[in-house]
Amino acid sequence: MKTPKKLFYCLLMFLLVLSAAAIASAQTAEKKSLTLDGAERMIAAAKAHAAQVKAPGGVIAVVDAGGNLMALERLDGTFAAGANISIGKARTAVLFQKPTKVFEEIINKGRTAMAALPDSFFTPLQGGIPVVLDGQIIGGVGVSGASSAAQDEELAIAGAEAAKSFDGNPQMISNLPVSYFPKTEVDEGFSKGAVLFDGSGGRNYMVHTSRREGPGMVEVHTKDTDILYVLEGSATIVTGGTMVDGKPIAADEIRGREITGGDSRKLVPGDVMIIPNYVPHWFKEVQAPFLYYVVKVC
Repeated sequence: MKTPKKLFYCLLMFLLVLSAAAIASAQTAEKKSLTLDGAERMIAAAKAHAAQVKAPGGVIAVVDAGGNLMALERLDGTFAAGANISIGKARTAVLFQKPTKVFEEIINKGRTAMAALPDSFFTPLQGGIPVVLDGQIIGGVGVSGASSAAQDEELAIAGAEAAKSFDGNPQMISNLPVSYFPKTEVDEGFSKGAVLFDGSGGRNYMVHTSRREGPGMVEVHTKDTDILYVLEGSATIVTGGTMVDGKPIAADEIRGREITGGDSRKLVPGDVMIIPNYVPHWFKEVQAPFLYYVVKVC
C-alpha cells in the first residue's frame, strides 16, 4: 500500500496525528479542545469589555489550538482589514504560544529578520493572546481595530480570561480522545473496504478505508459531505448533473442508475475531491483495485 501524502495528513490531522508518548503508552490520549460555544463565549466577553471601556471598534477573532478560525465578530466602525489582522494575531499567539506583543517588541529592538516570516502564520502586532486552560493551550484570541494596540490586547485578554470558566463545562471544551489506527488495521480495512472510524462519541465525521473493484451506482448523500483522497488505482467519476431512477435506500441515502450531464474527471493517486451533500456522484469506470480514504462530515 502506498503511503498517504502530506496533503492527506493536512485534511485528516485531527484524526491521525499521534505523539511518540501515545504510541509508547496507549492508543488514545485526552486533550482539551475548544468548541464553537466556547469561542462564541470568549467573543461575548471581549465585546462586553469593549462596551465597558468604550472602545471605538474592533474585530475579535478566536482560533483553535491548530490556528484554525472558529469565530469572528466585527464591531461597528471597524476598518475592513481588521478581520485579517485579528485572525493573524490569534493564529500567531497559538502557533508560537506567546502573546503577540512579545514579537512586536523583539522586532522593535532590532531583530527585524523575524518580520520576514510568512504573514500567513506570523502577525507580530500586539493584540493576540493564547487561551490556556489547565496548562493546555486550547486556542487564541486576536483583536484589531480598537483605539490602540494596548486596547487591542486588553480586549483579547478579556476574551481569553473567559476560558477560565469553561473547565467542567462540556459545551465549552472537549475531552474526546485522539484516535489512532495502526498500519495493520488500516491495511485490513483496505483489503475489503471498511469503516475505519464510525463517528462514535457524538462526533460529526466518519473515516472509511474504501475499496472499489468496478463501477458503482450513482450516490447522493443528503447529510454527509465526502472528502476523498486517492491512494491507488484510478477511476472516472461523474459529479453533478441529474440522477436517473433515483430511489432512497436508507435514511439520507439515495441511489440511481446513471447521471445525465454532470462533470467527468479521472481520479489518480494523490488526488483529493470534496463532494458536498446533495451532489450526485458516480464512479463510472474503475481501474481496480481503487483504494481511497473517505472522510464523511455532516
